[in-house]
Formats: sequence, structure tokens, C-alpha cells
Amino acid sequence: MLQQDVLFVSGQDGYHTYRIPSLLVTLEGTVLAFCEARKNGAGDAGDIDVVVRRSRDHGKTWEPYRIIADDGTNTIGNPCPVQDRDTGTIWLLLCRNAEDGHEKDILAGRAAREVLVMKSDDDGVNWSEPRNITRDVKRPEWTWYATGPCHAVQLKSGRLLVPCNHAVLQPEAGRSGPYTAHVIYSDDHGESWQLGGIVGENTNECAVAELQDGTVYINMRSYHGRNRRASAWSRDEGRTWSDIALDEALTEPVCQGSVLEDGRGGILFSNPASTAREKLTVRSSRDGGRTWAVQRVLHEGPAAYSDLAVTKDGQVLCLYECGDDRCYERITLARYPLE
Repeated sequence: MLQQDVLFVSGQDGYHTYRIPSLLVTLEGTVLAFCEARKNGAGDAGDIDVVVRRSRDHGKTWEPYRIIADDGTNTIGNPCPVQDRDTGTIWLLLCRNAEDGHEKDILAGRAAREVLVMKSDDDGVNWSEPRNITRDVKRPEWTWYATGPCHAVQLKSGRLLVPCNHAVLQPEAGRSGPYTAHVIYSDDHGESWQLGGIVGENTNECAVAELQDGTVYINMRSYHGRNRRASAWSRDEGRTWSDIALDEALTEPVCQGSVLEDGRGGILFSNPASTAREKLTVRSSRDGGRTWAVQRVLHEGPAAYSDLAVTKDGQVLCLYECGDDRCYERITLARYPLE
């Protein structure tokens, strides 16, 4: 049975808009629902905080939201969580820029974009202050940078792997080149982070999943002009990537999407399955993302970003932006059995 609950409503609790949903089911079974809380407008820059809600009953009921990252009037966002199964620490990757650091200014090299990480050792109740890791994971010539936006993963080897994207400054042109997906990783349980493999140009917001044979699959927002998601595969834990392939089965309106290993040998994928931001759909694949079957259409109307998780009691969760007239009226959690 499909259950839908609204977790964040734009205009409530002092925030103009809630955007950029992200999910994590912890080792204790707690569900953490993150998003950006945009104070004064719907835009990607300005006074933006990161908030979280917790559920202790597999997503049936929820605690009130709490602000966990607030840099005054500046922007802090793109929440991308992952939990280390060996230490229990939850790591949250984020990005930061000045209040007036609009994307066009960052791409022109006139404003800075930083990469941060914070952690929780008590199941997402309390969080550390953000730590700046920009020098470790961002090359000097890079301008734009974004983590996720959605969850990160821990591979079977223990590596923490975070999907990201960037753009490279072209000084003679006074602008940046195409968006490009890449990954960053930690092999020491989150104590240090470094740059992994760069996937390919004309891609950005991306998500990763480890397949049964250890191959890492990355699914990316595409700027190739064909309204299809882009995919690539890595056989060395994200150090190098295959050539990009456009997936004819995955229509997109040039928007974010999420992928998730489902715990049963398959993977799930969610996005607005249209050439417009509408029709939020979850699909499933049993062959590593090479073919797909529709599993659920969650919302026929306006919809945009989403993230996926599977609860300890076998429920698929999809946290997604949607509305009746526009995409960003609310963030809704869909919940249904994995079967």
C-alpha cells in the first residue's frame, strides 16, 4: 500500500521554500530526512540553512525539524549523507557560498564555492560544526562545485564514496566550461577526503550505487540535449569511469535523480520521468541499470528533485519535491513495500 506524507511545506516555519531532499536510514533503523530551508526566496543563493527530521518507526511518524547547519545569511546546502557501518558515524557533505554568491558569479570565477563535512555520532541527534575540506577535494581551477544532491554510499571495501560535480574556469573566456560529474572518497572512515575519478563533461547532479559484482554505477543529470539520463560504470571503486552512455529508457527534463541499491540485488531509480518537471516515478532494474521497469508513479503533477532509501522493515522511501501548480510547494515522503 502506498502512503504519502508531507514533511516540509514551503512558506511554513519562517522559510520561503524547502528544496533539495536527501534521505538516510541509519544502522539503528532511524530515518533521517534532510533538505535545504531557503529563508527569503526560492533561489539557489541567499540565506539557506540545512534542516533534518527524524523518524524512529520506519517513516510512519516524524519528529519536528531541526536546523543543523546555519551560516548566518550565507548559503549552506546540498546535503549528502552517508553512515560508516564500522564506526557508526554519520557523515554529511555540504557546500557553502556567500549570500550573494549566485551560480553565474561562481561560474565566472567572481565568487567562491566551498566543500564542508560535518558528523553525528548519536544517530543524527547532535551534529559537529562543519569542517572545510575544499583544498582536499577541489582543484584550484574549479569554480562551481556541488555534492550530491542525494545520499552517498559506503562500498563493500569500506570506502565512503560521494557523488559530486564541478566546472572548470576558462580564464580567457571569463566563464567556466561544461558541468562535469566526479566523485570524492574517504578510506579512513571519514577522517580525510580526496578526489576520485572524473566521469565526463555535460553531466552534473549525480547518484551512485554499488552493484553485486562490485561495479559502481553512476547515474547523472545530462546536458547532451536529448532528455535522457547519463550513466557510467567503474570497476575500481570510483578511481576511473567508463565512457558515458545515454539511457534511452530514462527520460528526464534535465533535472536531478536518485539511485539506490535495494538490498536484494537490484537498484531503484527516481526522477520526473518526462521532458518537463512532472510525473515523479520510481523504476527498478535487475541488471545493473541496463534495463528498467516502472515500479510506481508517485505524483502525476509538477515534481522535481528526489531521493530514495529502504527501511529496516522493507519499505521503499522516496522523498521528493512536488506540488499542485509548481514543483516546490512541498516535500513529500512516499512509502510502500519493496515487494
